[in-house]
Formats: sequence, structure tokens, C-alpha cells
Amino acid sequence: MQGPMQVFAARIRAALAARTGLAPDEIRLEGPRDEALGDLAFPCFALAKARRAAPPKIASELAGELGALEALTVAASGPYLNFTIERGALARAVLDAVASQGARYGGSDEGRGRTVVIDFSSPNIAKPMHVGHLRSTIIGAALVRLHAHQGYRVVGINHIGDWGSQFGALVVAIRRWRGEVDLEREPVLGLLDLYQRSKAALESDAAFREEARQAWRELESGDDGEVRALWRWVTEVSLAAFEQTYARLGIHHDLVRGESFYEPLIEDTVRRIETAGVAEVSQGALIVDLTPVDPGLKATPCLLRQSDGTTLYATRDLAALFQRWEEFAFERCLYVVGQEQKLHFRQLKAVLRRMQLEWESRVEHVDFGLLLGPGRVKLASRKKGQVLVLEELLDEVVEEARRIIAEKNPDLPEGERARVAEEIGVGAVVFNDLKRERVKDVLFDKAEILSFEGETGPYVQYMHARLASIQRKAAASGAARAPHATGAAVDPGLLADAGPILLRLGRYPEAVHAAARAAEPSLVSTALLGLCREVNSWYVAHRVLGEDAPLTAARLALVGASKSVIANGLRLLGLAAPEEM
Repeated sequence: MQGPMQVFAARIRAALAARTGLAPDEIRLEGPRDEALGDLAFPCFALAKARRAAPPKIASELAGELGALEALTVAASGPYLNFTIERGALARAVLDAVASQGARYGGSDEGRGRTVVIDFSSPNIAKPMHVGHLRSTIIGAALVRLHAHQGYRVVGINHIGDWGSQFGALVVAIRRWRGEVDLEREPVLGLLDLYQRSKAALESDAAFREEARQAWRELESGDDGEVRALWRWVTEVSLAAFEQTYARLGIHHDLVRGESFYEPLIEDTVRRIETAGVAEVSQGALIVDLTPVDPGLKATPCLLRQSDGTTLYATRDLAALFQRWEEFAFERCLYVVGQEQKLHFRQLKAVLRRMQLEWESRVEHVDFGLLLGPGRVKLASRKKGQVLVLEELLDEVVEEARRIIAEKNPDLPEGERARVAEEIGVGAVVFNDLKRERVKDVLFDKAEILSFEGETGPYVQYMHARLASIQRKAAASGAARAPHATGAAVDPGLLADAGPILLRLGRYPEAVHAAARAAEPSLVSTALLGLCREVNSWYVAHRVLGEDAPLTAARLALVGASKSVIANGLRLLGLAAPEEM
């Protein structure tokens, strides 16, 4: 499905191709440096050599050759050829596209028959989800929705940390101290307490260390005894707690697979790499020298197996990669993991290149910056030992949202207030994460993210609720039922003063497509903020209701289209679109 601006762009490319000899896909259009000059611009630099003329002269000549195009005016400005879309035609194209495509506006069938695998969130069992998982969880879920909107089959995978020698120590801690914590009412927080005690005991208690080693060997052996039963219980209660948090964030994983899932595949993975002829023994360890494909990794080969025979995180990740390729033959495999893991994924991809696997380029590390609190300090520890529990953070923000809503709308019933507070509070956290480029650090300030003004989730949600209020008033007054209020009867020429809004609506599909392609949800956030600003400015200067019927109908159609697109964008990012706040 082409967006309205893409339709006009295709018309321009066809006209330029006929007069320049360039293929349509070679013709790059961009936004003019000054918005007052037009809506689309063609830089003529690429034609300078072929035409043996300066770009400004070429632009002037082309403006004369093109003359008037259907619904477009053409003008030269220096080395650029600028195109302005007639506002009535733009309004008709935008209103028709939004109305006909509805929730699918901005979507496409680009990914039909192709699969995208997205690895995101990935908490460790025996601990509550903490703020360190927030960015991966929110960004990954947005990428799932964005790719699904482009027609891909998307497989969201939660790669749980459920394996390693630390679980032997945890089993011993459960045996020794389970009566000292509440594993019935708060099992995960109780396990966190035991896990921290086990870490201290490993350093100070030789008998504890030996018992922990024995428990880990039993777990590794596959024996279905007491150790495995305890490990299985720890996994089950941890996953149940994770799901409560995911439900609040509106997040679903298609597959939940822990590191233990890939453990049986480790030996086959090592043999596969050895068979490819890229593994070698160095100081008793099995490594892959990565310098043939990445000289910058000379000092950091990929370690597959240590000299004592144990495998590592990289080995398990390679096992997971091979298994995912064989199961899904993915178009893209995205790992939504923080910037601190750049070296790890650079090594993984270098191993794939050394093995000459053609799908290596489809594996992508989607990295992101830190989550920082006031004073730009890393949000890390507070209460509950060394963990800032994500559920508690969400509770705090939702409670503050509830207080703000009670002040702004005291007539809202209590039950409705609680629901809206949850939508606004959780939405504020999500939008704050997605409103800027993911590689940048995110500043978390509760007062700032809950503001109903500025670049915040509540601001965008409030604009949606405000437009919904206009529609309710129109319905109550009968304006929405007037003959002129039907889409076909709307006179698009009456929206000439809404050009900035129409352009934002028309460009929205391009922003959604680019966000999926670049794995950059902030492109959608930016598009929504821009649209809301234009709608707000227009609304202040123009009445919707109380004008003559044709004008009211046209403006109601614009309100409806704007509300629909705002709801569309909020959904893709993972926010609710409240009808009332």
C-alpha cells in the first residue's frame, strides 16, 4: 500500500524520468530546505555531468520543460526543482487513504512470505525484572509491531537466562535457607534474597562451594531428581512473574526459550564450526581467530570452549543462531541488546563470515544507550538489594498519573480513573524510551515524562482524547450525522488552511516504513509529535463545530483522520489511545 505522498512522488519521478533519461528508482526526492518552497524537491546535481551544465541552470530548464503537472506546481530554486501539491488534491488523497486503510494505514505487504526473528527482553530467572531490562523490552516489542505492520511474519523470542553454575548454588541456598524467606507469597523476591546469599556463601564457605558444584553437575547431567525439580520450579515461578509485567506493558513473546533449550545443541555447534575449518586450539582452549575477516578483533578471538572443557555464552549464542536459521530461514534476525554487548555480536558475526554463511548479513545487533536517572546516574540500585524492580517503578509512575488525572478531571469516575492512570503511566514510561534515537541515553524523570505538555506520551495521548471529545460533541449536536459529514461529500478544497497537518498525515506511512527498516521506533514518535503540534496549532486558530455545514464536515473529516493516525502510531509504539482523560 502506497502512502499519499508516495503516490505524488511516483508521479514526479515518472515525469522526471521521461525528461532526464534517469530511471525512476534513480531519482531521489527530498524535503526542501525551506518548507515554504514546496513539499518535495529534486536536487539536480546528479544531472550536471550528463547535461554539462550547472545544477541551477538544469533546475530552471526542467521547470520550463515540466510546466504544470496534475495537482502539482513546479518551481526552480537554485540547484533544486521544487514541487508543491495542490492542497485540495492532497486533502482528498490523505482523507481517502486514512479512511480506506484504517488501522492498516502506514502498513504494507512488503514482508509477505518472509520472517523476522526478534530477540528481546531476556531477563534471568530467580530475579524480578529490573529496569535494566526495560529498554530491550520496550524497543523489541515496538520492532515486533512495526515489522508485523509491514506484512512480515514476526517471531518474538524471549531468550531467558536459566542456565549456569549459579543455579547449583541457588539450589543449595534453597535447601539451607528456604524457611527464612517467603517463597509462598513472594517467590521471586525470596529467590532473589537466596541468590544473593548464595553468592556470598560461595566466597566464604568451602562446604557450600562443593555442594553447589555437585548440584550443578547433577543439573547438567539431565537426571530428573531433586535438583532438576527445584530448577524447574524456579523457572516456572519466574516466568509467571515476568508475564505479569509483560501484560502491563502489552507485550507478548511468541517463543520463550532459555539458554537450557540450546544446551543439547552445543556439541553439534562446536563440530559444525570445526568442520568449517575455522576453529583452532590455543593454549588448550578452542577458539576462532577472527582477524581474517575483522583485523580489529586480533586481540579478542571468539572463545568456543575453555581449556577445562566448558563452553561459554558465545557458544550458546551460536547454537541459538544456527537453530533459528534452520527453523525460520529469517529475512532478519534482530538482537535488541545494549551497547555494552557490541563486541560480543561483532565476534558472532565474524564467526559467521569466517564460515562463509551467506545469511550473516541478516543478523543485526540493535543496540541502545543507558537508562539514566536525575543527575545522569545509571538507574541501578534501590531497595530489594541491588535491584530496582520494574514493577515497583511502574507502580510509582501509575500512582502519580492517577493523582494528576484526579486534579485535571475530578468528575472522572474512580474506576475509569484507575484504568486511564494505568494507560497514561505505563504509556509515559514507554514513550519516554522511544521518543529519541535508541542509541542515545534515556533520562528518566517522573515529573517530566508525565507532563501533558512537551515531547511526552501523555501529551500525544491527550491530543487523541481531545479529538475524541470533538467527535463526541459533533455526534451530540447532530453535526456528525449531517449529509455533508460523509467522506464522499467532504469538499477537500475547504482544508487549504490545514496544509501542515495534511503533509504530516501523508508522510506518516514513510515514517513507519523507515522505522521498521532502520529498527528505529523513534521515527514514529517524532512523526506523532510533529502531527500533534500541527493539530494543536490548527485547532487553536480554527473552530470545528458551529461553522456552516460543508466547512464543519471538512474539518470533522480532518479531525477523524488525525485521531485515526495518532491512535495508529500509539498502538505501534505500545501505548493506549484513551478516548477520555
